Amino acid sequence: MVSERSLAVLRAIVQDYVESREPVGSKSIVERHAFGVSAATIRNDMALLEDEELIAAPHTSSGRVPTDKGYRVFVDQLADLRPLSSAQRHAIEAFLDQAADLDDVLARTVRMLSQLTNQVALAQYPLFGSSRVRHVEIVALAPSRLMSVLITDSGRVDQRLIEIVDPREQAAADEQYLAELRARLNTELIGVTLSEAPGVLGRLLESIPEPRRAVAQRIAGGIALQLADSRQDRLVMAGTANLARTEGDFTGSIFPVLEAIEEQVTLLKLFGEMEIDEAGVAVRIGRENAGTGLEETSVVSSGYSAGGSLAHVGLLGPTRMDYSNNMAAVRAVARYLSRLLGED
Repeated sequence: MVSERSLAVLRAIVQDYVESREPVGSKSIVERHAFGVSAATIRNDMALLEDEELIAAPHTSSGRVPTDKGYRVFVDQLADLRPLSSAQRHAIEAFLDQAADLDDVLARTVRMLSQLTNQVALAQYPLFGSSRVRHVEIVALAPSRLMSVLITDSGRVDQRLIEIVDPREQAAADEQYLAELRARLNTELIGVTLSEAPGVLGRLLESIPEPRRAVAQRIAGGIALQLADSRQDRLVMAGTANLARTEGDFTGSIFPVLEAIEEQVTLLKLFGEMEIDEAGVAVRIGRENAGTGLEETSVVSSGYSAGGSLAHVGLLGPTRMDYSNNMAAVRAVARYLSRLLGED
C-alpha cells in the first residue's frame, strides 16, 4: 500500500518529468513542492514507489521517472480535470462554428486539438447506418461529367464525380431529364436511412424504362458508392509531425507508431475497446496497448454523438504527456461536438 504522501510524491514526479523531460530527484522535489519534510523523507517515499514499480531509475545514480504503472495510478488519481480557460473554450466554439459541413467540422476538430495539445489528434466519423437522406443533388459539369451530392440529416455532405463516356448516355442526360431524375430520387430517398437507401435505389431503377435506364444506372451507381462511404467507419487525423518533435521519448524508432497510425483499423479497434469513465474520458497507457505497435504511447479519448450514433475523438502521443490538460481538452471538444452536431 502506498501512503497519501507517497502518492503526492508520485504526482510531483509525473508533473516535473512531463514538464522537464529530466529524471526527478528528491532534492528538486523538496525545492519545487511544499511537502514540509526533508529530502531524506522524500527519498524513503520514492523507495516505496520504486518497490511498487510506479517509478524507475533510467540510469544509475539518477533521479526517477514514472513507469506505465505509475502513469496509470496518476491518471486514476486525477479527481478533477483542470478545466480549459474561457478563452480556450471560446476559441473552440468560434473555430468549429465556422465549419461548412461534417467533414469540415472533423478536420477543424483534429487541427485545433493537435495545436492545443501538441499531440496527434484523431476523430472518428460516426457510423451513419441509422442516419437519413436529407437531399440528393445532380449537377451537370460538362456533357461527359456529372456530380452527385448526397446530404444526410447528420450533416454529412458527400460529392462524387460521375463520368458519362457513351455518347448515347450523354444525349439522354439532358437538363430536363436530370431535373426529372433529381426530383424522383428525392421523392423516393428523402427520410430513408442510409442502410435502407440502396434497396430503394434498386427498386427505383427497375421502374425506369429505356433508353434512360443506362444513364440512370450510372448515376445511381455513384450514389450507391456515396451511401457505402457514409456508412464506413473511418478516422481523420492531424498533428502527426508532433511525434517527430518528441522522438526522444521513444526508446527505438517511431516507425512502428507511424505504421500503426496509418493502419486505421488498429486505432478504430482501440477506440472501440476503450471504456469512457464517469469523467467522460478514457486513457490507455503504454503496455496497455500491447500488440498494436503503440506500446510506448498513450491514447486519450472521449465520446461524442451525432445522428444518433456514438463516435470517438482523441489524442495519441508518448506516455510522457500532460494528461490533465489533454484529458480536459478532449472531453471539452467531445462535448461541444455533441452539442454542435446535435443542433445541426
